[in-house]
Amino acid sequence: MEKLAKRPVDIYFDKYGESHQNHTNELIHWICVPLIVFSLLGLVWQIPFPHLDFLGQYNGYFNWASFLIAFAMYYYFTLSPVLFFLMIWIIGLMSYGIVKLEHWQTAGGPAAWLVFAIIFVVAWIGQFIGHKIEGKKPSFLDDVKFLLIGPIWLLHFVCKKVGLKY
Repeated sequence: MEKLAKRPVDIYFDKYGESHQNHTNELIHWICVPLIVFSLLGLVWQIPFPHLDFLGQYNGYFNWASFLIAFAMYYYFTLSPVLFFLMIWIIGLMSYGIVKLEHWQTAGGPAAWLVFAIIFVVAWIGQFIGHKIEGKKPSFLDDVKFLLIGPIWLLHFVCKKVGLKY
C-alpha cells in the first residue's frame, strides 16, 4: 500500500505539537492563543488610519488590522480552506468584540488600546509560563510562521472532535 504524503498544514501541526505535549501547557494555549490574537488585532486596529471618503460610514471598520486579517486569511486559505472558513467566523467575532470595546471607551470606559495591551502582555506571560512548564521553547522562535499556526492548530482539534475534515 502506498503511503500518502502529508499536507503542509499537517506537517506544521506535527512540528508545532512537538513543543505542546504537556497538558498544562496545552490548556494555557487554549486560553492565551485566542487572547493574543484578539489583543493583537485590537492593538493594530487602534493605530490611526487615514479617513477615506469613499468608505463613507464604514471608515472605522477598514483599518490597519484589515491588512493583517487579509494576510492571515490568505495564508490560512493556502493551508486549509476549511480552517480558513472557521477562522473567518472567529475573526468576525473578535472584530465585534473590538468594536464593542471601542464603544465602551467612547462611553467613558477605559482606553481600548490599554485593555488590548494588558491582555496581550498577560497572555504572552501565560504562554511563556506554559513553555517553561513544558520545558521546550515556543515554536515561533524557530520559525515565525508558527505565530500564525497556533490559532489553527487549536481549531484542528475542534475539527477532529466533531469529525470535520480540515
